[in-house]
Amino acid sequence: MWMRGVRGATCATANSKEAIIETTKQMLQRIIVENDMQPDEIASAFFSTTRDLNAEFPAIAARQLGWTDVPLMCMHEMEVPGALPQCVRVMVHWNTDKRPNQIRHIYINGAEKLRPDLVREG
Repeated sequence: MWMRGVRGATCATANSKEAIIETTKQMLQRIIVENDMQPDEIASAFFSTTRDLNAEFPAIAARQLGWTDVPLMCMHEMEVPGALPQCVRVMVHWNTDKRPNQIRHIYINGAEKLRPDLVREG
């Protein structure tokens, strides 16, 4: 078994608790389903938001999905001119037997432009 990184990103529709949790939960659910991931396989996860999102911690979405024993951390992303606004990113550290090329990274809701090379249809 190896520890692998799984990336994801999404854009919130607003700087509100509801929008941040909803869009983060949607991204995490896709990561879980498309990688056949179980909460006890997750070592930790780091969430970042652009500075225009500060109404809620995106890690709350993970807690609501059952990641109660997973260490989670939230932070702000670097402020880079022209960067994608209202963006939530995640790096999940996952214990798995999957090879790196078998992992599905999830970029949705406008965040696809961050890593078009990783976006897969379906």
